[in-house]
Amino acid sequence: MKTISRFTLVLLGLAAPLALRAAEVAKASVRTEVVFEQPEKFTDVKDSDFGTDKGRDAILDRIREYIVERADKALPAGQKLVITFTDIDLAGEYEPWRGPQFSDVRIVKSIYSPRLKFSYKITDAAGQAVKDGKEDLRDLAFEMRLTADRQDTLRYEKDILRDWIGTVTRAPKA
Repeated sequence: MKTISRFTLVLLGLAAPLALRAAEVAKASVRTEVVFEQPEKFTDVKDSDFGTDKGRDAILDRIREYIVERADKALPAGQKLVITFTDIDLAGEYEPWRGPQFSDVRIVKSIYSPRLKFSYKITDAAGQAVKDGKEDLRDLAFEMRLTADRQDTLRYEKDILRDWIGTVTRAPKA
């Protein structure tokens, strides 16, 4: 009995900092808001050939966290970014004709390039629009990118977003 309660305490002790960190990220991200408009209609945000809502939501959460982390660092003080995704097509595809053992394997080829469609608005501290627009980003040469984390399944999408965030948050030349 004591072993179970000690084990439970250890698990709670390990989980508490992670929960606090998630709460901190949610509070700190007032400067960046990411909205996924009708994600069930997105072209391809699946975790397998038979993708689930839970898998899709996990992928979208990873994309949201990445954007918030990058944009919060890149935005000038006092500015806020709201980005609304209308479609996402992840790099690669599931190829069910390869057999049932491949239902969880995303095949990445140059013909399956990533695509991100969204609108955005950057406002200043007074709420006035600084920049806004619509983007339809597709990287046909995505396989040529040098990525630091080759194990990250969203590395191609994150690279595109990193480049876009750097461009859109850069102050215009005088």
